[in-house]
Amino acid sequence: MRNHYQLMRVGWKDLERIYYTVLHFDIKDGKIWLQHNATDIDVGQELMEMGVAQEDIVLGLHPPYKRLYTGYGIA
Repeated sequence: MRNHYQLMRVGWKDLERIYYTVLHFDIKDGKIWLQHNATDIDVGQELMEMGVAQEDIVLGLHPPYKRLYTGYGIA
């Protein structure tokens, strides 16, 4: 199991090909790493409301020095 998950938008709009990542998560060492979020949803908050501990969520989309200030896990 690779523990790599993406929600993609794939298809066509008129004659234009649509293909992009909406959400990207990885699970590493028991923590959920949010790698990309192209939504207006606070995914970290949603995960906590589902019972995931705040320290088990890592905002991988931020550089390591900024993760200290997010309130989430720093891995």
